[in-house]
Amino acid sequence: METQDQIKEMVKQKYAEIALQDKEQNQSSCCGSGCCSTEVYNIMSDDYTQLEGYNADADLGLGCGLPTQFAQIKKGDVVIDLGSGAGNDAFIARHETGETGKVIGIDFTPAMIERARQNAEARGFNNVEFRQGDIEKMPITSNVADVIVSNCVLNLVPNKDGVFKEIFRVLKPGGHFSISDIVLAGELPTALKTAAEMYAGCVAGAIQKEVYLELIEVNGFSNITIQKEKPIIIPDDILMNYLNEAELASFKNGQTGIFSITVYGEKSASCCGPDCCS
Repeated sequence: METQDQIKEMVKQKYAEIALQDKEQNQSSCCGSGCCSTEVYNIMSDDYTQLEGYNADADLGLGCGLPTQFAQIKKGDVVIDLGSGAGNDAFIARHETGETGKVIGIDFTPAMIERARQNAEARGFNNVEFRQGDIEKMPITSNVADVIVSNCVLNLVPNKDGVFKEIFRVLKPGGHFSISDIVLAGELPTALKTAAEMYAGCVAGAIQKEVYLELIEVNGFSNITIQKEKPIIIPDDILMNYLNEAELASFKNGQTGIFSITVYGEKSASCCGPDCCS
């Protein structure tokens, strides 16, 4: 079993490759992971094209939801996008927050940061900034964000508890998050859980839905709400790369479910303890 550092390095390498591809190439694999299918599948992502602020050049087809659609961003807000990729969610957030707001994207893959910065510069977006960093230790001071969004990223991070602690630290009192992610109901087959490609493909790193929601609650958030939920169906020709016929039949006929959820949570406006207000 890989260590957390090995998993993170593998994810970084995979997403560095993805940064050099276009959306069509990424959609022909499971979440851009490179586990090839015989057809082009848009397995995870929802359709962004109707949202104001959408930029096709920044859309690599790597998401599993539309968190910016549910994030209740207001004009003038400071918004942070965790795992910002080529900038798609950040640019949609910019449309919502307007010229008086600010959007900061964080990604730990240098190639993604470079691509996002090029996209922002080409559009003259002076209030969108991209910082290279680990979302388990954000390069952001405490209590600065009105809203945090993230799209299919926390499932890639081994220390999800650490990320939620950081989200709580960085949000202003009264701030909130809207995060789309992959969660499970039941246990994945061992072959899927240990496959590096499936980890980079947003599946093997997912945890149980109940555990995910408990992590949010124990880290101090309130008004936790599932804003959207949809099942994720992985095509057989992808699963057959990892499972034999018997394992595939057992998986498909079993109780395991893979879901995309968009979750909302708030940091209390009255929170002013030593770990809340600076």
